[in-house]
Amino acid sequence: MMRILVTGGTGLIGSALLKYWRYQHQITVLTRQPVARLQQTASLTYVNTLQQVDFNHLDAVVNLAGEPIANKRWTDKQKQRICDSRWQLTEQLSECIQAAKTPPTCLISGSAVGYYGRQGTEFICEEHSAFYPEFSHDICARWENLALRAGSDKTRVCLLRTGIVLSDQGGALAKMLPAFRFGLGGPIGNGQQYMSWIHIDDIVKLIDFLLQSPTLQGPFNAVAPKAVTNKQFSQALAERLNRPAKLTMPAFMVRLLFGEMADILLYGQRVVPQKALDAGFKFQYPKLPAALADLDL
Repeated sequence: MMRILVTGGTGLIGSALLKYWRYQHQITVLTRQPVARLQQTASLTYVNTLQQVDFNHLDAVVNLAGEPIANKRWTDKQKQRICDSRWQLTEQLSECIQAAKTPPTCLISGSAVGYYGRQGTEFICEEHSAFYPEFSHDICARWENLALRAGSDKTRVCLLRTGIVLSDQGGALAKMLPAFRFGLGGPIGNGQQYMSWIHIDDIVKLIDFLLQSPTLQGPFNAVAPKAVTNKQFSQALAERLNRPAKLTMPAFMVRLLFGEMADILLYGQRVVPQKALDAGFKFQYPKLPAALADLDL
């Protein structure tokens, strides 16, 4: 049993991770919710500030907190909120880890495949350095750099460059499903942009794998081995729901609706989880049809 601090524990990944670990580890969850309203147990404790956490008595930190990137139109205020929700807490965590005499041995910190910016059809592994300079890269680059400050001979840092997480409990699919259920779904733009995705169970198990692997550190692409185009994704989701997917949303319409945020819908990356595969991690859902079939849609 390890003593683990989790931030973002009420989010899509965090809540699934807590469920997976609830009988295995002693978990402290940093939350903005009133602690009195949350059900604490012998192995699960909630706190509202990092000052309530003794970093000398932690084995690991998992940092998943952050304002959802695609929930709202990217106004200047929203962009700042997206950045601050990631950067400020990550910087504080690194400072707390650095200040500890016996710091946690591992920090697993969130990032995203947006780190690479928009890419074409080239396979993108963790060593790829020809990133496209845009907002998604700027968010992730500073986010990762702040997390890496926690690194030392006592603490290794793993960075989770996460793709689209597929879950029946929310996230990207929750936004797509209404249109697809009514037969109104289909490709976005030309549909040739790649979507790098991962099943919720696989990202939870990947986090656990990184926690249990003391030699692993640095960035890890948290995506399934088989990225698909937006057109292929649309077809697979429509087939899963037994609905057509013939309607296309033109790029100009996407830009009218979403503004600058349209870039993350119209462009993508063909990302591969090379470091996870090389380390021996086994994906339960390496291909999209099986991943969708497992979810209660």
